[in-house]
Amino acid sequence: MPPRAWLVASAGVVTAATLALSCSHSKGEAQRATAADSSGTAVAARDPGAAFEVVRTVLQSPRCMNCHPAGDAPLQGDDSHRHLMHVLRGPSGYGVAGLDCSTCHGRTNPPDSYGPHMPPGVSTGWELPPPDMKMVFEGRAPRELCEQLKDPERNGGRDLAGVLEHLSTPLVRWGWSPGVGRTPVPVPYPEFIAAFRTWADAGAPCPAP
Repeated sequence: MPPRAWLVASAGVVTAATLALSCSHSKGEAQRATAADSSGTAVAARDPGAAFEVVRTVLQSPRCMNCHPAGDAPLQGDDSHRHLMHVLRGPSGYGVAGLDCSTCHGRTNPPDSYGPHMPPGVSTGWELPPPDMKMVFEGRAPRELCEQLKDPERNGGRDLAGVLEHLSTPLVRWGWSPGVGRTPVPVPYPEFIAAFRTWADAGAPCPAP
């Protein structure tokens, strides 16, 4: 608005100076709102407990949890329902004989123009953890999930550096670009990795039961 602009209101004339004061107030409110929105990230950057909660939020979002089910059937959809067509994990995580994951899941997401409910894909191939890895996210309480992440017998035989390396794979990062009709992971990827590092560097403490 030009410096000498006037706004006519039913109560009278509001000067540009009054408008400037109002704008300044609105700017302050916006700055406080932005600070409030980022406060969770700031806390997670220095508090390992808050950092793990960020990690948990990601791992138990549908995009991650659907491929880490409690049973042998993968989950699908934002509501994490059992995979249709009686799809099962199989002994290697690539599906059972005659119904391999690659039967429907290609090496990339279908074009958005195809619409929702199309099988997603990833460059390294679609898969679930083999059953002997016991990498279950579904139904885990925060402490249980935390302990599992640190246990090589339940995280794919990895130390925390190995877990972090796994989190950089195309299959994991697909959760942030899952294709049309699916809600991406709710935490930005850099914030997720930063939270994981904060938690791991602090000794990977687990929340109370």
